[in-house]
Amino acid sequence: MSKMTLSRRGVLTTGAAAGAGLALPTYLPAASHAGFTNAPTGSTVTLGFNVPQTGPYADEGADELRAYELAVEHLNGGGDGGLMNTFSSKALQGNGILGKKVEYVTGDTQTKSDAARASARSMIEKDGAVMITGGSSSGVAVAVQALCQEAGVIFMAGLTHSNDTTGKDKKANGFRHFFNSYMSGAALAPILGANYGTDRKAYHLTADYNWGYTTEEAVRTSTEAIGWETVAAVKTPLTQTDFSSYIAPVLQSGADVLVLNHYGGNMVNSLTNAVQFGLRDKLVNNKNFEIVVPLYSRLMAKGAGANVKGIFGSTNWHWSLQDEGSKAFVQSFGTKYGFPPSQAAHTCYVQAMLYADAVERAGSFNPCAVAEALEDFEFDGMGNGPTLYRAEDHQCFKDVLVVKGKENPTSDFDLLEIVEVTPTSQVTYDASIFGGELGTCNPGA
Repeated sequence: MSKMTLSRRGVLTTGAAAGAGLALPTYLPAASHAGFTNAPTGSTVTLGFNVPQTGPYADEGADELRAYELAVEHLNGGGDGGLMNTFSSKALQGNGILGKKVEYVTGDTQTKSDAARASARSMIEKDGAVMITGGSSSGVAVAVQALCQEAGVIFMAGLTHSNDTTGKDKKANGFRHFFNSYMSGAALAPILGANYGTDRKAYHLTADYNWGYTTEEAVRTSTEAIGWETVAAVKTPLTQTDFSSYIAPVLQSGADVLVLNHYGGNMVNSLTNAVQFGLRDKLVNNKNFEIVVPLYSRLMAKGAGANVKGIFGSTNWHWSLQDEGSKAFVQSFGTKYGFPPSQAAHTCYVQAMLYADAVERAGSFNPCAVAEALEDFEFDGMGNGPTLYRAEDHQCFKDVLVVKGKENPTSDFDLLEIVEVTPTSQVTYDASIFGGELGTCNPGA
């Protein structure tokens, strides 16, 4: 394994082969104290923020890191307190976590599972991180969650949308606040049917990894249930930047809807190519050709510009929400950084606060005590309305937003409008449908 360095408040760097073929680590005996991995023994506690600082999801990663830094500031008593002021739980006091000042280390996942595992391993073994959080890829989330289960630390997933994260690959040490592919399909299908009709032919372009697969499956299942026909589903590499060769066959397929199961820079590029090919101006099967983006973000909308106008998608959260929690977070984030937060920033900030709150309520950093405090925890005031952290799969259940690109945006940030707040009941499912075994909590020592 090549040399790896990680500096506090710094970026992980690796040699060329650092991410290749890494097995789950054997943890150093020195990492364990008082019955669990990396139990804090001094006046500080270290958290590990593992985000894509390079690669196709780097924009999301940058906003995630901003949110984590804001959360640390609030936990340590700085700033305006943010969501601690609206959170239904009042365990956090702004004096760190259990009285210990919060410090952090960072890593670059590169949107690659091996690199993400390597950086998480370094933060746990070398820096004593008691919790790992972050990521903007479900492949990364699944890989790091498995590592954290093995290591005996809590993993608070960042932006991960695949059903697998809390489905077939769920782990007792892992928790997800972000919604998933199933929820997007369940929320989107009624809106798509109402706006585009139930007699449609869909062509899917799908990012070639587990998030793309489960998102395609969820949208296919939900739209076929209302009468749509899927005429083709084509996988595209995550590293693809020019999608022209994938767009051209759509015009010959007889499809009248293109579903882009892409995220981040991939979605910006594929949507731009689709518009350049004139798809949105076509009349196919006597219907206007339409494009759907199942998972949206403000950052993606900004990158795609005017191309997003009128295009439907779903999102976990949006800065324009008017509940007290959303307004408090937008105020805090905007004051610090000068622009509104993305959904990636929101879910990562909330995950950091939920972890800290669970430690306070449990009275311990022991991951099994923290897990017990999070399971079936019901809370409000964090920007998504009443929310449940379901014990069976460690998935949060809350309202889901259906959005579309604004026709007449007023700024670079006012690009999406909320067309429907889909109630939790419409996106709730039985925990067993995706398989997998949660297993038991591992304290690590």
